[in-house]
Amino acid sequence: MDVLQRRVFLEDMVQYKLFLIQADGSNSQQTKDHLTHLVEEILAKVAPLLIQYVWQHQSFNLKYFPEKGGVPAHIGGSTQFGDNVEDEWFIVYLLQQITEAFPELAASVEDNDGEFLLIEAADYLPKWLNPDSSENRIFLYRGELHILPCPSKSSPVGISKDVVPSVAQALALLSTHPEACQASPKICSALRKRLEGFPEKIKSGLHRAHCFIPAGIAMILAQRPDLVAPAVSAFYLRDPVDLQACRSFKIFPPDTQVLTLVTFTRCLYAQLQQQQFTPDRRSGFTLPARSHPQYKAHELGMKLAHGFEILCSKSRPPSSEPDAPVSCNPQWKGFMDSLKRNGYFRGELEGSARYRELTRSAENFFKQSVASKSSASSPGEEVLQLLHSCSPFNLEELKKQESQLPQEDSDSWLDITAQDLERMLQERSGGRADVGSQNSSSTKQTQHVEGTEERRKETKGSKEEEEGGYSLVAVSQGMKNFLNAMSSHEGAELPWSSSTQSFSFDPDSVANALDKLLGSKEEEELDSDDLDDDDDDYEEQEDEEEEKEEGSSGRAEMNGPETLDGLKRYMDQMDQELMSTNIGQSFNLTTYNKTDVDTGSPHPSSNDNLPTHGGLEETEEEIQPLDVDLNLVTNLLESLSCQAGLAGPASNLLQSLGIHLPPNSDPS
Repeated sequence: MDVLQRRVFLEDMVQYKLFLIQADGSNSQQTKDHLTHLVEEILAKVAPLLIQYVWQHQSFNLKYFPEKGGVPAHIGGSTQFGDNVEDEWFIVYLLQQITEAFPELAASVEDNDGEFLLIEAADYLPKWLNPDSSENRIFLYRGELHILPCPSKSSPVGISKDVVPSVAQALALLSTHPEACQASPKICSALRKRLEGFPEKIKSGLHRAHCFIPAGIAMILAQRPDLVAPAVSAFYLRDPVDLQACRSFKIFPPDTQVLTLVTFTRCLYAQLQQQQFTPDRRSGFTLPARSHPQYKAHELGMKLAHGFEILCSKSRPPSSEPDAPVSCNPQWKGFMDSLKRNGYFRGELEGSARYRELTRSAENFFKQSVASKSSASSPGEEVLQLLHSCSPFNLEELKKQESQLPQEDSDSWLDITAQDLERMLQERSGGRADVGSQNSSSTKQTQHVEGTEERRKETKGSKEEEEGGYSLVAVSQGMKNFLNAMSSHEGAELPWSSSTQSFSFDPDSVANALDKLLGSKEEEELDSDDLDDDDDDYEEQEDEEEEKEEGSSGRAEMNGPETLDGLKRYMDQMDQELMSTNIGQSFNLTTYNKTDVDTGSPHPSSNDNLPTHGGLEETEEEIQPLDVDLNLVTNLLESLSCQAGLAGPASNLLQSLGIHLPPNSDPS
């Protein structure tokens, strides 16, 4: 697809569309009425999830879009999720549930990265699928991910990768061949793994904290808990002009502060907690000493009050005309009936306190999401309107409720150790490596991480040496596989295998393995037959390759053997010239040659084919062959040590090859 023709999205915006999978042949007005009715049904279906959700910036919304530019009439919307990417994935979960409950609909979702659903399953996508060939091919249908295939010898169903299908063509193929269009099990499992935890994540992602806030803010949050998000954002994104309104709190005076329980999302709480801020002396807010047991509650409340004051300072005063009650809206009765059919009231008796609370939440949701508005109000205007419509608060009554507040949540989740980060990264990479066995991968990965220390204590003696030797061989072999892999102009392809347990080794065994490779006193414990066999195999492969090259060159031209001999003599002469320099001192040589020279034992060297003119002098200056594996491992370990635990070329390369090395614990 041409870059200039790509749709442009904001960096933190997700756009979603819901299409009718089969056109019913009705006119545009009937299609509009049908889709508009579906909007009410869908919102009523997902209302129990949406009402309790606190959005970072914008909420999930649906409206009707007429046919335009080859895109059929559909319903859809867009949401800015700000700094909380979980909002984006919650929308994906909602679309999955909607397409499962309404099988006549298929959903597409994109953001500034394009088809971001494919990023989660990047390791399992077919080779032909890339950002240029994925347009109008990715849909959520019946709760599963579907990818329009390319025709192949085994199945003629599909659309060529060089053709960008129209939305109508894509929907027609999806409706007639849904089985052929369904994504592979590994791709579907990768998406399910990313969405696992919903809808429980809605509650687990919340954080309740005690805050000393003005009574007016406490009254507003009691009715509209979701307004905490724009207030936190206003404080988080403040500028010096915004703070001018906070020199004298005219709307929320500090002398009415009460202790209350405020519900944040974890993202909002982290933004508010981690901000360093000192209030203006003229504001009336004074913080106790940091050692005070309620210092955090005072600090959080002060910051939140600044956010609400900034919101209101940017808004117009509310209209004196009261809003019409929700019951006057003709859509309200149908919306309530849909809520009752979907079990929103959970069997509560009509008129009970819980029933009235749920009804009030439904009214707020209906005003924001369902009822059509000529002009949407800003969050600040909504705050002022609520403050204007609320009955006067009783400060003494609010003070009495402070002793009955529930306990606040622990914010220990803000502190993540290096081990916690490593564990999360391993779980993430482990989940991608074996997403096909989703049910057992997380358990195995956890057992692997938890059992690392036990294995370190249990591995001793020869077992420790074997693991160390295997680790070094695995590192060098992984690099060889990477260098030998064939890649295209699009980039290097990593040849690491998808295993359930990531490669790791005991750092204490590295020294023993190096001693064995360097020929220490424990050299007799090293089984050199394996190394000799590897060398023999490698030499045989080289001989075979040379024979093939000689044969092909011999067929092409008559002077092939002479050319190879000349090249070999040229390389040997280069080795002889480099012997007089210090370049060779930067490499580790094969140690058994030095021992063999001392004992007079003959060994092949790289200068065997050189013409000897100096006799004994040439023998004494015999070129020692390099140990490629040893030099590779040594340089990699030195690079990792220089990175000091940070990201760098060596760690990134090994990580991409599926080789996970522990941090260097040797201070020397």
